[in-house]
Amino acid sequence: MIELSLADRPAIVTGASRGIGRQIAETFAAAGGDVAICSRSRADVEPVADQLTDEHDGRVVPVECDVTDADAVRDLVDVAIEEFGDLRVLVNNAGGADESADLLHRCDEETFERTVELNLKGPYLLAREALPAMIAAGGGSMIHVGSVNGLFGIGLAGYSEAKSGLLALSRNVATHYGQYGVRSNVLSAGTIETQNRKEEMEDTEDRSGGTSARDRWLDQYPLGRFGRPDEVADTALFLATERSGFITGENVVVDGGLTAGLPTSFVNEIYQADEAPSSR
Repeated sequence: MIELSLADRPAIVTGASRGIGRQIAETFAAAGGDVAICSRSRADVEPVADQLTDEHDGRVVPVECDVTDADAVRDLVDVAIEEFGDLRVLVNNAGGADESADLLHRCDEETFERTVELNLKGPYLLAREALPAMIAAGGGSMIHVGSVNGLFGIGLAGYSEAKSGLLALSRNVATHYGQYGVRSNVLSAGTIETQNRKEEMEDTEDRSGGTSARDRWLDQYPLGRFGRPDEVADTALFLATERSGFITGENVVVDGGLTAGLPTSFVNEIYQADEAPSSR
């Protein structure tokens, strides 16, 4: 088994108080990495840092940071460098969608601007601020947590547009700064069953037949399940280490086959694909 280590590769993980960001921070700390984690509230992120530092080899430092604020972003990067000596990994995870803005005609201008600011301006500010530090350190890896919403028309106005823009941001970083040893990739996730997401789906009724939204969504996934936070975190760890040293400018999709084709029930009906192959 190949061990992935983040020793001597200090990192920043944004939006790390819960969900995917917290899992990435824990995975990095378990791999021996020193990690600066942030959220808008220090009270939210400080207990996470204390727990992960106690349980793992890596040191985890909490920082209060609004990723849409250029000064706060600059301070975050400064803290990471002061605490760890340099910066080699950036995970742009902070983001989110306004569920009320599900379709364009129901998305007002203020909601659109706020959503794009969080999901695209924030990563831009972090990438811009981290670049000099990574170049000074001899190179590094940027991982921008995207979404399948940025890959095909699935709804959530503002959020989907921003996640699509993240692909262009990452490719430009990869193209222009690869000469300095900086790599940049997007990690586009499908539905990941964090605790919050699980509760949201179980509480939502599907309009067409009274079944839960969870059951309807599961039908879209060839693997028949949603993803786990650790599956995204493990992919982020790979992209953060030199094991992925020749991968840059890419979109790594972790979606259980969601974007691979048609809904499972439709495929089964047309091709009788629910009949398992028999042995010869």
